[in-house]
Amino acid sequence: MRKNSTKLIGLGILAIICILFYGLYDIKGGFDYAFPRRMIRVAAMVITGIAIAYSTVIFQTITHNRILTPSVMGLDSMYEVVQTLIYFFAGSVSIWVLNKYLNFGAAIFAMVLFALVLYRFLFRADKHPIYLLLLIGMIIGTLLGSLVTFLQVIIDPVEYLSLQNRLFANFTNVKKDLLVIAAAILVLAFIVGYRMLHKLDVMSLGRENAMNLGINYDRVTMNMLILSAVLIATSTALVGPITFLGLIVANLAYQFLVTYKHSVLILGASLIAIIAIVGGQFLVEHIFELRTTLSVIINFVGGVYFIYLLLKESRAAG
Repeated sequence: MRKNSTKLIGLGILAIICILFYGLYDIKGGFDYAFPRRMIRVAAMVITGIAIAYSTVIFQTITHNRILTPSVMGLDSMYEVVQTLIYFFAGSVSIWVLNKYLNFGAAIFAMVLFALVLYRFLFRADKHPIYLLLLIGMIIGTLLGSLVTFLQVIIDPVEYLSLQNRLFANFTNVKKDLLVIAAAILVLAFIVGYRMLHKLDVMSLGRENAMNLGINYDRVTMNMLILSAVLIATSTALVGPITFLGLIVANLAYQFLVTYKHSVLILGASLIAIIAIVGGQFLVEHIFELRTTLSVIINFVGGVYFIYLLLKESRAAG
């Protein structure tokens, strides 16, 4: 436990260094103008990183699989569907695009509603409920992705270019008011989830063992799935989809912090996510000079890491 505490302190110090370096490096013009605006971006990165890390760790615990993320359920695809439908039917100058609150609220509402409907009608306490849920989620996610592609092919080219800016994670145009809403959702999620952390520790032992130890397995699983959906929906609606970030930070936390305690794992994964996002955004802005986006870098690294994990799992199974 003391060893993990030292590791967490080290991650915290590194995260603070990354934040200060990003906020203070090469400030041009007035400090009073540039620094607060950079800190707004940092706040968005911190909220996004914590939300994705938190949702991924609890999702992988209840699915008992460390290569799955909430994005597998099609939540990212649902976000793309919402934005594409808005641009296709209403256009880039509609109130659903120009009004940040409407767009943010519509994205979260659609994603959470999608998750609730999926969990409500597909989740059952039979032999393999989770794997049925995951299979259907992957199929629906693929169908939604195909719908998005079809609509983008026939959409107006000008509208398409505007739409692309919303389909990739972007921390440069985050609105301060939306940060407050996202932060409030994150705080509420932590309050609700804090009481269940010890139950997640037990659930990591497996369904039968958890039930024998007095855990209402199905109810806790349903609550955690909904909480995970709310967190990933909030982060995606705030900055856009970052598909493989949760996969990377969660598995790095498992390897770096060898423990079963979710309070330690979630904190470690959150700190790693903050380091990855802030460091990655620094590279995007100052090394690549905004010629690419953070989501492209993370998805490339995450895709390679995902293949590594698959090969590792296949060797272990063999």
